[in-house]
Amino acid sequence: MARQENSENPGRLKQIALTYKMTKRVDSKVGLVVAAVGIVTFGVLLAVGFLIDHPIYLGFLGFLLSFLAMAIVFGRRAERAAFGQLEGKLGAAASVLDNMKRGWTITPAVAMNRQQDVVHRAVGKAGIVLVGEGNPNRLRGLLGAEKKRMSRVVAEVPVHEVIVGNDEGQVPLKKLRTHLMKLPRVLPGAQVTVVNDRLRALGDLMSNMPVPKGPMPKGMRMPRGGGKMR
Repeated sequence: MARQENSENPGRLKQIALTYKMTKRVDSKVGLVVAAVGIVTFGVLLAVGFLIDHPIYLGFLGFLLSFLAMAIVFGRRAERAAFGQLEGKLGAAASVLDNMKRGWTITPAVAMNRQQDVVHRAVGKAGIVLVGEGNPNRLRGLLGAEKKRMSRVVAEVPVHEVIVGNDEGQVPLKKLRTHLMKLPRVLPGAQVTVVNDRLRALGDLMSNMPVPKGPMPKGMRMPRGGGKMR
């Protein structure tokens, strides 16, 4: 057990170090902000401890809470930096969807056109969510075509359409996961399984052309013969 714990700790520390380096490239003040949060939190509680004549107890509590506060602030700024690096890249929404919690089945790039507007699919107890990223005007047609195609096998299942972006009526990339989690749950688990099986049998773009996970290279070309593939 001791060897296993020792082997895991360096991995976690390395992951934290890599996350910090990535965040610092985007957010140069992350180190100062996190350190300031820790010092202020510890200092306030220690001062309260002296005022109530319990400096040791409040000092120890302040030490623990300062690390907690630093972890929370660092986590939020790291997440913001990660979204900032993904913003505007093809496949960014797929990367966010891949990190969804249990209960969702994610299929990236179920539809795509030559302009590289792309639609991803998420299936869960909220039903089917089609997530489009690219030009909003072109995506409406792509989303409509995919919705019509799916209706042949899952006509009774609610379908939600989402376009990722920062304009009115769109969902920002950083809020995509929260948006899906807030959708009302209307399907039992057994029906979700049935829906996934039907959609899998229907096939999609991934069945015909391998698409790498994460942001897709901008130079990737669609095969000739039409916009959306099935």
